[in-house]
Amino acid sequence: MARPVIAIVGRPNVGKSTIFNRVIGDRLAIVEDKPGVTRDRLYGTGEWNGKSFSIIDTGGIEIDGEDEIMKSVRMQAELAIEEADVIIFMADAKTGLTHADDEVAQMLFRSGKPVVLAVNKVDNEGRMDEVYEFYGLGFGQPIAISGSHGLGIGDLLDAAVELLPELTDDGYDEDVIRVALIGRPNVGKSSLVNALLGEDRVIVSNVAGTTRDAIDTPFERDGQRYVLIDTAGMRKRGKVYESTEKYSVMRAMKAIERADVVLVLINGEEGIIEQDKHIAGYAHEAGKASIFVVNKWDIVDKDEKTMQNFSQNIRDHFLFMSYAPIVYLSALTKQRLQKLLPVVKHVSEQHAMRIQTHLLNDVVSDAVAINPPPSDKGKRLRINYVTQVATKPPTIVVFVNDPEIMHFSYERYLENKIRAAFNFEGTPIRIFSRRKSEED
Repeated sequence: MARPVIAIVGRPNVGKSTIFNRVIGDRLAIVEDKPGVTRDRLYGTGEWNGKSFSIIDTGGIEIDGEDEIMKSVRMQAELAIEEADVIIFMADAKTGLTHADDEVAQMLFRSGKPVVLAVNKVDNEGRMDEVYEFYGLGFGQPIAISGSHGLGIGDLLDAAVELLPELTDDGYDEDVIRVALIGRPNVGKSSLVNALLGEDRVIVSNVAGTTRDAIDTPFERDGQRYVLIDTAGMRKRGKVYESTEKYSVMRAMKAIERADVVLVLINGEEGIIEQDKHIAGYAHEAGKASIFVVNKWDIVDKDEKTMQNFSQNIRDHFLFMSYAPIVYLSALTKQRLQKLLPVVKHVSEQHAMRIQTHLLNDVVSDAVAINPPPSDKGKRLRINYVTQVATKPPTIVVFVNDPEIMHFSYERYLENKIRAAFNFEGTPIRIFSRRKSEED
């Protein structure tokens, strides 16, 4: 199931990044009192009133900005609006209503999307009178907020999540393995879909961004049913823009949310770039089984150490995904293609695997005997028992005397011991510490 999407838009320097950071509880966006600092859309996840959602922070829209950076910012905001289910339109009480606000409002009216109007920088009661003029934008009652002081954020989120659609099931049976193909444009996602299917079902072009929409393609192989989710490239009429990898991330996120297994495609000829790490990181954070697929391996100049060195390079760049296997292939020539689906099926099974409680406790007891938990301020961590509470990804709760003294390094040690005992190849493992209650 894909999360619904909220996009925060508005002209530059109205405080969008500050609000974004408060919603996701992290400082991912650069916050600086200078117009145009946030140039790229940023993505995060939030939860409010029991509803989970994805949230996009856009660069400021400057309607009349004609330099290349501002054109790019405006285009990103337009794409974010297109992807969003609900839009938070932010204005600035200090500056007041501007011509640019009116122009952004017209863009939002044309989108037909639900809009919540937030007026930022209302830092005290004396500023409330400055909010009323924003009724003129035509979006109903403006919500007064202060990003810097955290005022009104709850009211804003109440209004936004009220408009979000409910999560919808994609209708596939539980035994169907949903496989998302992600990666920057021109790594060969569509070519790989066609190679797996044995027919040209998806338009293939060397022009980055020619896949117009996310495409679901069901098929069956060796008695196993799959659905391939090919993430869209940039959808924009009349022009293919420079640096298109920036514009495919939102659709990749939607595909990842729906997937069981994520294929992180890497261009074997060009190697790894920063954008590969961003997109792969989202698959990890979403708790999905993952496989690195190095495509175009047929055109790579190779010697006896090329694959070993490339694999080491992947491990160095993706330290947080050491569990993910690596498959080398060529979608064009179908070289080594037959190796991929067995790995997909294997990691899907690992992702859904459930370990009996007594076996988990045996492994953790042995791990504790070999390496007892360190003490913290004279208090030693005591592990009472462990149990697996969920799959996809495997989620394990460790009941302890005091969760505050469970250090992340010891948590990682336990994860490594569990992996060594039960494999869990291709899937992240989530471990949570919980205090053992008197009733337990």
